[in-house]
Amino acid sequence: MNKLNHIIEKVKENQRIDINEGLVLFGKVDFLTLASLANQKRFFYHPERIVTYVVDKNINYTNICISGCRFCAFFEPPHQGNGYVISKQELSDKIRETIDLGGTQILLQGGMHPDLEIDYYVDMLIYIKENFDIHIHGFSPPEIDFIAKKSSLSIAQTISILKKAGLASIPGGGAEILCDDIRQKVSPNKCLSEEWLEVMRQAHLQGMRSSATMMFGHLEKEIHIFDHMDKIRALQDETGGFTAFIPWTFQPDNTKITVKKKTSVEYLRVLAMSRLFFDNIDNIQASWVTQGDKIAQTALFFGANDMGSTMIEENVVASAGVDFMFSKAELTRLITKAGFEPRQRDCYYHLL
Repeated sequence: MNKLNHIIEKVKENQRIDINEGLVLFGKVDFLTLASLANQKRFFYHPERIVTYVVDKNINYTNICISGCRFCAFFEPPHQGNGYVISKQELSDKIRETIDLGGTQILLQGGMHPDLEIDYYVDMLIYIKENFDIHIHGFSPPEIDFIAKKSSLSIAQTISILKKAGLASIPGGGAEILCDDIRQKVSPNKCLSEEWLEVMRQAHLQGMRSSATMMFGHLEKEIHIFDHMDKIRALQDETGGFTAFIPWTFQPDNTKITVKKKTSVEYLRVLAMSRLFFDNIDNIQASWVTQGDKIAQTALFFGANDMGSTMIEENVVASAGVDFMFSKAELTRLITKAGFEPRQRDCYYHLL
C-alpha cells in the first residue's frame, strides 16, 4: 500500500497521525477526499446533526498597544492621541446590551497598554462581577504574559489573581503561528511560543478552560501550520484544557504585511486538516468572521461543528477591512439551511 493510502486508512480508523503524515495528506490528497475524511471524523465525535454557537460581545477595553504586530490594523501606539481606555459606563452599556440580546458571555480583550497595572484588570473584573451575572472569557495569553511581566508576577500568580477577581476562561487569541521564527517577523514584541503555551498550561492547571486559535496565510509555510497544531495537541495531551480549535485566515488590508489573501479553498483545506490532526480537541470552529456566510456553511462539511460567536461587536478583524456581521437569527438560519440543528451553547460547550 502506498504511503498516502496508508495515512488515509489511519485517519479512517481514528488513529493519530504525526506531522509528517499530516504534511503528506495535506499536500497530496484531493480537496473533496479531505472534506469527506474530515466530515466523517466530525460525525465520529458528534454523531448528532447539531451545530453550536454562543451569543457574546467582543469588548476591547483599550486599543493602545506596544506590541506593534504587523498584521493588526486596530491598535494605536501610546501617547499619540488616538487611543482609548474604556470607561465603566461604556463597559456597562456594552454588557447590558449583550444580556438584553440573550448573551451569556463577554469576550474581553485589549492591547498591551504600557500604563495599566494588574490593579486595573482586577478592578474591571470585580466591577463586572458585582454588577452583572455574565461569564467573562478574557485576556489572551499575550495579555496575561504582558500583565505578569509588568507587575513582576509569575504567570501562575497572575492567573490566580485574575481568576479570583472573576475571570472564568481564556480565549486562544494571540497564538498566530506558534513558531518563533515566524512570530518574531509578524509580532516582534509579543510573547514567544513557549510563553503562550505556558499561560495556557497554568490556566488549565488552575481548572480554567480555554480555546486555541491559529492565524495562517501570512509569512508561514505548511510545516509551521503543522508545528503549531502539534504543540497545541501535545499540551492538550498534558492538560485536557482546550475546548476548541479555531483556524482563521490573515486579513491583509490596512496591515503591514503584503501578501495575497488566502482563498476559501485554502481555508477549508486547513480547517479539514485541523479536524483530522486533533484527536483530543472535540470542537472545531468555523470562522464566518473572516470567511462570510457561504463558506461558513461549507465549513460544516469540512469538519467544523461550531459556528463560534454571534459577536455582537467585533473591531479587530473589521479594522482590516472585513465586515461580516450576523445576528443570532441570521446565524441560526445559516445553520438550518445547511441542514443542521442550531443550538446555543455556553463557553464550555454545554447546550443551553
